[in-house]
This record gives sequence, C-alpha cells and structure tokens, in this order.
Amino acid sequence: MIEKLEAIHARYLELEQLLSSPEIAANVEKFTKFNKEYSDLKEIVHVYFKYNDVLSNSQEAEQILSEESDAELKQMAKDELAELREEKQNLEEKIKILLIPKDPEDDKKAIIEIRSGTGGDEASLFAGDLFKMYEKFCANKKWSIEVVDSLEGTAGGFNKIIFNVNQPGVYGTLKFESGVHRVQRVPDTESQGRVHTSAATVAVLPEAEEVDVKIDMKDVRRDTFRASGAGGQHVNKTESAVRLTHIPSGIVAECQDGRSQHANYDKALKMLRSRIYEKELEHVQNQRALQRKSLVSTGDRSAKIRTYNFPQSRITDHRINLTLYNLNEVLNGDLDQIIERLQMAENAEKMKGENSVN
Repeated sequence: MIEKLEAIHARYLELEQLLSSPEIAANVEKFTKFNKEYSDLKEIVHVYFKYNDVLSNSQEAEQILSEESDAELKQMAKDELAELREEKQNLEEKIKILLIPKDPEDDKKAIIEIRSGTGGDEASLFAGDLFKMYEKFCANKKWSIEVVDSLEGTAGGFNKIIFNVNQPGVYGTLKFESGVHRVQRVPDTESQGRVHTSAATVAVLPEAEEVDVKIDMKDVRRDTFRASGAGGQHVNKTESAVRLTHIPSGIVAECQDGRSQHANYDKALKMLRSRIYEKELEHVQNQRALQRKSLVSTGDRSAKIRTYNFPQSRITDHRINLTLYNLNEVLNGDLDQIIERLQMAENAEKMKGENSVN
C-alpha cells in the first residue's frame, strides 16, 4: 500500500510541475486533463500525509516505551500509541476505498429516462411518482434538472419522461437507479381494494461530451414535427420538435419540450451523443462483468431492482437485500440511505476484485 501511495504522490508532484508549465497552460485540452487528474489525486495525497504523520508519531511513542524509565511518560506514550493505532486503522480503511479504481463515467453529468411499464394507467402514474422523487432528490442536493422530452399518461403521470441532471459527478450517484422499479398498491380506480403490481423502467446514462463521441453529422438524419401533448399552443402550431436518427446505428433521439427548434436540436444532439456513448460502454461493462459479478450497477434495464410496497410503507432494494419502512420519505427524495448502501456494496465488490488480482 505504501508503494502505491508513494507512486501517487510522485505523480501528484509531476502534475504540479506540468500545470505550471507555459506549454501545458497554452494547450486547453491537456491542461484540462491534467488539472482534473491533479484534483482527483488531491484527497488521497492529503490522507497519505496524515498516514505518514501517524506512522512517524507511532514510532516515536514506541521508542519512548522501550527506552524511557519514567512511569508517567511511559503511560502517556502508551495512551498516545493506542489512539494512533486506532487512527492508523481508520486511515488504512479510507485509503483502501480511495485506491479503488474509479469509473471515469462517474464524473459525468447524467441523463435519466423514465418509462411506464406493465400496469397501464397505474404504471404511468408510478412513472410520475418516480420523476417527482428524483426531482426532490436533486433539489435537496441543489442539482438543476432540465426536461428534454415527455409524454403524459392518459390518467396522469408519464408514459415517458427524459431529463438532464446538470451537475458534474452526479452519474456516479444516480447510476444505481437503472433498472425496473416495481410498485404494489391499490389504484384509485380499484373498487374492491385489491393491491395491484405495476412497473416503470429507469435508465441512467452518462452525458457524453464531444470529446467522448465523434459524430459525423452526414450520418445523422434530422426531422422536425409538431410537439404532441401538453406544452402550450406555441409548440403545437410550429414544427419545433426535433428528431435525430443516427443512420449507422439506428439510434434515435428526440426533443419537443423547448420553445425553439434550435434549443430542441441541441438537447436532442446531446441525447443522441449519450446514447451512442452508452452503446459503446456496453462492451466495456460486459468485460467487467466477466471479471466480477456486479450486484449493484450492471446497467441491465431489464433487472428488477426495487419494490415500493404502499400497504406496508415498505421499500426493498433486491440487489443488496435492503428493506426499509420509510416509503413516504424515500418518495419525497430521501434516497441517501439507499444510495450510500449501494455505493458501499459496489466498493466491497471492487475491493474483492482488486484482492483477487493481487
């Protein structure tokens, strides 16, 4: 572990030199890349310094214990050593987590698609509930969201809704939401009080930048059409909605929520780029899956990940066998406890993978 930390510290110092170089400062792409790497290493280097201090102080305390004859000084050294050993253990646990290879996608912004599944109108209403849940969660974190496309259900809620979360680093938090969400409750239309089961699918995509995906615009077909559903008369009278089709892959992205065709085009292009990027990531994720069986972030949209049971106010995340009885709080945006447990489970998986490799 010390060797890894020393190598990271050496790289940190090297990056410090590079960032102060006029040649690198003049190259925006290189400067951005190195600056990000420098920022990513800052925390672990800080912990490394603290760890070195603890090791040094421990050696001094042990030396006092072995050489000092004064009983009071020896007791003080003994007490200090006990505290230092506890701090050393805590720092080693923190270092293990910080040394886990980070997925580069985790630092990206996110695009979330919610679509109603089995269950008819009740599924659309549940999709609407999920959107409100994420909307409140993002508001609590002070993350701004922007709706890209939506289609309302006939009884309310959404048949689909797609929105951007415009904050760097949110994908690493929100990626755990990908999959099938199931709801068990008595629908308003149910006269005999029977519990029905419905579902909605959530897909979380990392927002791709131009540097991630190069699209030849000659391969993209652009169609415009009038927006459907709610959105105001201005969108229904003009062809402001935009659909982009990437001909080689057949991937389609559309946006109809903005007032202007230009704004909708920009949003649709961002979505198209991210969907192409996601498809390219599938190969990488499949390779990872061969190396370790991931329980929490496979990206498999067909996997049932969570059940929301209204009669018992129960929420169960099936990937980590977590059951909580605070359904109302979760639907009001309190997702932290679930996401933190999923992050811990993913880190534990990665640590097992690292240990098996080593």
